[in-house]
Amino acid sequence: MRPRSLAVLVPAHNEQELLPASLAAIRAAARHPALRQVRVVTVVAADACSDGTVAAALSADVQVVRTGDRNVGLARAAAAHRALETLGGPEGLWLASTDADSVVPPDWLAFQHARAGEGWDAVVGTVAVAHGPHTPPGLAARHQLRYGASRPQRGTWHHPHVHGANLGVAAHAYLTVGGFPPVPLSEDHGLVAALVGRGHRVLRTADCPVTTSGRLRPRARGGFGDHLAALASREKLPREGLPREGLPR
Repeated sequence: MRPRSLAVLVPAHNEQELLPASLAAIRAAARHPALRQVRVVTVVAADACSDGTVAAALSADVQVVRTGDRNVGLARAAAAHRALETLGGPEGLWLASTDADSVVPPDWLAFQHARAGEGWDAVVGTVAVAHGPHTPPGLAARHQLRYGASRPQRGTWHHPHVHGANLGVAAHAYLTVGGFPPVPLSEDHGLVAALVGRGHRVLRTADCPVTTSGRLRPRARGGFGDHLAALASREKLPREGLPREGLPR
């Protein structure tokens, strides 16, 4: 049975620059014709923010929960908790997770909603690196080449990646494994591993990728941004276009 409601979870630490584009993309995805009878709620978890992140979220007319732990696992879990409270518990609820520096495609929520209707308990998607002022020339292409190295020439790619920027889970399955673990890094990997360990149906698909920032000064050390920085260093890519120190990261 397809979910009756969807909640989009967006953790954010000092993301006043990139959050508006992320929320605009979520609004567009919520207006998909396939979701006319579905309630969609977006919850931003503003984690230890000292800039205009909260104001940007409130101006977009989304729910905001404030946390101060500087911990993305706790932030995502707080957003999920607020969604469960708002929407009356796990029955018929799907939790879709993305990031404040990422832009979802217009069919992102409809895609997850349809997969849930097919009986999947979770959808683990892929990302593409954005071209833009925060991304060194050539980095997006180099990343994509390495990222898709395991993709077969024919057939379905059951990719090995996990990203909080492109993840969805049925609320009942989420609760059975204890939700996002309270860790400052790899909370998305922890959740997916727990779902697989409990025998839930987890779909790994590259059919609906999310575009994420190519900035090399990430919010979470050891995460995707550090992976990109290491790739840029190994490939000796030019540094033009990177923000100077002091700009939002």
